[in-house]
Amino acid sequence: MTRPVRNIIASSRRAATAMADNSTPFIYNEWYVAAFGEELGRALLARRILGRRVVLYRTEAGHPVALEDRCPHRSFPLSESSLEGDTIVCGYHGFRYNTEGDLVEVPSQNACPKGIGVHAYPLVERGPLVWIWMGDPDRLDESRIPHQEWFDSGDWEYSTGYLYHRGNYVSMHENLMDLTHLSYLHADTIGTPDYAGAPYDMDLTEGNYKLHRRVVPTRLSPVWGKSTGLDGLDSAARLITSEFVSPALHRVSGTFYDSALPDGERPEYRICTAHILTPETAHTMHYFLVHGRDFATEDEHITKFMHEQLFAAFEEDVVGLGKLEDVLKERDDSTFEISVASDAPAIATRTYLKKRAEQDAGPAFGVNA
Repeated sequence: MTRPVRNIIASSRRAATAMADNSTPFIYNEWYVAAFGEELGRALLARRILGRRVVLYRTEAGHPVALEDRCPHRSFPLSESSLEGDTIVCGYHGFRYNTEGDLVEVPSQNACPKGIGVHAYPLVERGPLVWIWMGDPDRLDESRIPHQEWFDSGDWEYSTGYLYHRGNYVSMHENLMDLTHLSYLHADTIGTPDYAGAPYDMDLTEGNYKLHRRVVPTRLSPVWGKSTGLDGLDSAARLITSEFVSPALHRVSGTFYDSALPDGERPEYRICTAHILTPETAHTMHYFLVHGRDFATEDEHITKFMHEQLFAAFEEDVVGLGKLEDVLKERDDSTFEISVASDAPAIATRTYLKKRAEQDAGPAFGVNA
């Protein structure tokens, strides 16, 4: 029996209230990426993370530092100030702050007030990434930083890049969890017509959601075909896993081979992309990307080719989801969404993000901007 439209709409609205969206508070008690390590030096770098202004730099010894980007005297941005030794000198009235955020000098008086300063955020550098903790200091745990083994492996080659995304990080997690869109949004880059309809299976373990898709046999798009030598074959195999690792990280891994060759006798080519999502505001995001492969690791031409091809596709995501964000900003009480079977991992991800936000976010640690 067909369900009345009004019941479908009501059901969709109820489901939507359990899922995160661009109105959901940030999850502060997580590690996020503040920058690539190569971005940090002796120049002051301004960045907004989880709605907060942060200034980043390295000490003379090379240690990364993150401080609140606002002088508490008259709110001048410290990122527009100067660095002398390891201390920041406010460009407005010369107040000086050390790497711990403590106020250590006021030029207009001999005695420096005690117990005044700016917030210092813990940073941890792992591989090419600098992770930041902006949550409850008592809950800080470096073991929760998502580890990517292939960053440290000499058997893998990787390239990095950054995109500024005018959209919400929740929508990007959903986009990455359901790669059905490859056949449409990426039809001219990394997608193929048969991808959306290929069989898949799911693992919906709490807080770590996976969707495995097998596209066999297939003809690979150029970025995979030309780089692996499987270009032009109708018997290629494309096995892809989309995985939600944390609110800050989504991982897409893949294996390619010629399915016409016997199992055990065919070369296999593996890739992995770390999609690193750091909310800037409720409607914008820092998008850090690290793409790696375990084949042709000495071939700089392939590194350059894959990087250019993939970032053309990632830019399609940024443009497409930016348009989606424009629509979401205009939603009202009449707006609802429908879901299909393949949306299950994305729904689980959004539900988890909503639950975590309700558990972790609070007035003591900031609000969305």
